[in-house]
Amino acid sequence: MMRPPALAVVGWSGSGKTTLLSRLVPELRQRGLRVGVVKHSSDPHPLHSEGSDTARYAASGAAFVAFANPAGVQLSFPEPPEHVLSLLERFADTVDLVLVEGWKQGPLPKLEVWREGLGPLLATTRQDVLAVVGDEGAVPEGMKHFAPGDVQGIAAFLQQCLRDGVLR
Repeated sequence: MMRPPALAVVGWSGSGKTTLLSRLVPELRQRGLRVGVVKHSSDPHPLHSEGSDTARYAASGAAFVAFANPAGVQLSFPEPPEHVLSLLERFADTVDLVLVEGWKQGPLPKLEVWREGLGPLLATTRQDVLAVVGDEGAVPEGMKHFAPGDVQGIAAFLQQCLRDGVLR
């Protein structure tokens, strides 16, 4: 099964990943793209409130558990995080691009959000970082760089990456 093109937006905690994504999604939508977002975390946060009906269904071995109310639908699967790619396959026909916040170790191409003092720049040691968003100081020579507020420039770059087949 095919999966939609995807990009991991990575960076240290507090670097601005969520802020960037919350601004980037509407910009990409205005450009006609259907965008999905997956939040990846290495920390084991509970998906269901203790004792809730959905927690009981998950504990019973259900293949998936969904919680639907007027605010929307939350869907969870009992798969470990390394199966993010199989999750993306489920949305191949519904989105043009999936942005995955986090998942530094995943196999997707990456956009690094970096801020001085939070941790080392990943782009200096990794081949899978396409561009850096943030402080310019330590960005490697020749690496594509964007200011955090340049949402239009980042969106145009991602559209070009989609056209060039860099994001698959």
